[in-house]
Amino acid sequence: MTSPSQSSSHLGFVEKLAYGLGDTASNFVFHTVNLFLFYYYTDVVGIAPAAISTMFLVVRFWDAVNDPIMGVIADRTRTRWGKYRPFLLWVALPFGLVTWLSFSNSAATESGKLVYAYVTYNLLLMVYTAINVPYSALLGVMTPSSPERTVLSSYRFVCAFGGQFIIGFAARPLVRTLGGGDEAAGWAATMALLGASAVAMFLFTFSVTRERVQPPPQQKSDLKREVGLLFANRAWVVLAVSAVFTLANVAVRNGVTVHYFKYYVGDDGSRFFWFMDLTTLFFTTGSIALILGVASTKWFSTRWDKRSLYIGLSVANAVTVGALFLVPKDNLALLFAINLVGTFLAGPTPALVWSMFADVADYGAWKFGHRTTALVFSATQFAQKTGIMLGGFVPGLILGWTGFVANEAQNAASLTGIRVMFTLLPAALALTGALLISFYPLNDKLVAQMERELADRAKA
Repeated sequence: MTSPSQSSSHLGFVEKLAYGLGDTASNFVFHTVNLFLFYYYTDVVGIAPAAISTMFLVVRFWDAVNDPIMGVIADRTRTRWGKYRPFLLWVALPFGLVTWLSFSNSAATESGKLVYAYVTYNLLLMVYTAINVPYSALLGVMTPSSPERTVLSSYRFVCAFGGQFIIGFAARPLVRTLGGGDEAAGWAATMALLGASAVAMFLFTFSVTRERVQPPPQQKSDLKREVGLLFANRAWVVLAVSAVFTLANVAVRNGVTVHYFKYYVGDDGSRFFWFMDLTTLFFTTGSIALILGVASTKWFSTRWDKRSLYIGLSVANAVTVGALFLVPKDNLALLFAINLVGTFLAGPTPALVWSMFADVADYGAWKFGHRTTALVFSATQFAQKTGIMLGGFVPGLILGWTGFVANEAQNAASLTGIRVMFTLLPAALALTGALLISFYPLNDKLVAQMERELADRAKA
């Protein structure tokens, strides 16, 4: 690898920013899919909610399964650029192309629309895995310092939430502007623009970042042993199980946010503030709160142990999300205020948990003498995508049960289902994920000890 030695633990601002922009690129697609794809399929393309629910379950199951496969491939990659960086170069262009194709469904028949959705959504998730698994693993090998990885993770999620802010702020206005009144054409043009921007950012990340932490030179690849060591790593098991519930919470809530404002609150898409409709304003203000929250990660993490901090912030966020069920639909000030508090408190948690996964990779190397960074991160993403798969299955199922009809006034059961999925259900899932973290065995003292001993082994 053409990189500095492992002892170079401090990263410069430009390299941290370049790494973070890789998640801006990811979120241009990931966040758009989370917020708008279910709505795009139901209200723009016209596919039945139950059919979409089944498609999400099938496609996301395969997406979850192929994450560890990608991790194994990345861990065994050897190039002059390193193990993980090359995938940012190789997959960037296909990522941008499939992004556009996924929101260009112009099939004429119901069955044709569904087949096109299956094919393009599957391709989108596969290229996302091919670029995002190596990108995530890169966090664990850019520096051997756990505190520096926490800072790097903070940069990542400031940029990630910056991408979410852009999507929440600009996606719907762009669709209206670029489509000229044709919503389907507007989505195709918007995603072409976002896909091209993502390609440019991934290439910038590739060009600036470097890999510094390498496996022991005597380490031999042994997939069966590596999988066994992964499941023997209690720290990984706890974080992975917790991730299923955490991401199911995100998937359920994001999947019905547009429906919540359109059918319950009464957002008809007209301008509410400046050029934004009410839903766009909600997304925008929430993204700002998330960015402020993640920017506060270092302040929080220097005062509390990462595990305790993650639990406390997650529980507080769950309480605020659940409380929204009690807010009347016409009390917009209270709705926005509670959401701002909750999203600010949630802001540091992604940076904390991804830093913890990097610690988990170190824990495996420290305890078992075998480093498999990409397998740890990809198996983690398997757990997260399992949560997204299950959470994404729920909205279509519940809307189908309650008699939802797109672009019509909803019955009482359908409105109640939307409200529960926006508030109480994600709150319960978030609480479960947070409580599971109490079984996480690593604290900051042990992480510092591992870092010292791993550095001594590297010198030896």
